[in-house]
Amino acid sequence: MIQAANGNFYGTTTSGGESHNGSVFEMTPKGTLTTLYSFCSLSGCADGFNPFVGLVQGTDGNLYGTTPYGGISNPSCYNSSCGTVFKITSRGALTTLYSFCPEGGSCPDGFDPNVLVQGTDGSFYGVTCCGGDSIRSGGTIYKLSVGLGPFVETLPTSGKVGAAVKILGTDLTGATSVTFNGTAAVFKVKSASEITTTVPTSATTGTLKVVTPGGTLSSNVPFRVP
Repeated sequence: MIQAANGNFYGTTTSGGESHNGSVFEMTPKGTLTTLYSFCSLSGCADGFNPFVGLVQGTDGNLYGTTPYGGISNPSCYNSSCGTVFKITSRGALTTLYSFCPEGGSCPDGFDPNVLVQGTDGSFYGVTCCGGDSIRSGGTIYKLSVGLGPFVETLPTSGKVGAAVKILGTDLTGATSVTFNGTAAVFKVKSASEITTTVPTSATTGTLKVVTPGGTLSSNVPFRVP
């Protein structure tokens, strides 16, 4: 499970649900569980089924995940389907973003996807178990863009005044400003993907921002100052 920005927990089940092909659920911190979506609800399981891994929350607040089976019907794959990448809202509205191996054959894009992550460029990245251009059909690494913009991520996501913080991102070279909820911080650009800084005096909980030549990047989650 993951805990989303609204404080509730979200996860998947491999089996069960209305069609016995897996589900997405929401659970409050007090343990109230709601089934948001049951897979294989569409004809031919075009929405996927049997998700093996959990979800990731995108910077747009929606949840994203994969199913190893289902999607557009294709006789080249197990059960005539190769898996999907999907988006689901906190209210249970699911959208299939991509169906693997849509043209059949050797499945150069791969099939049977699993773990999904969001990169700081805004795109989602993942791997597939099988398929690809290699003779051994050993799987692929893929990138899926859904129109979300770049952001920065802090390690850790909280710290007291004076604590060391790493800021990870994309195209950070030439950064001119780092602020913690509006409070300026001293920083050093280590590389195009990393900035080091410390939590400044008078900093408060809120969004961390980095000003770069390409624009202002905000942290994917608020930085918490105890």
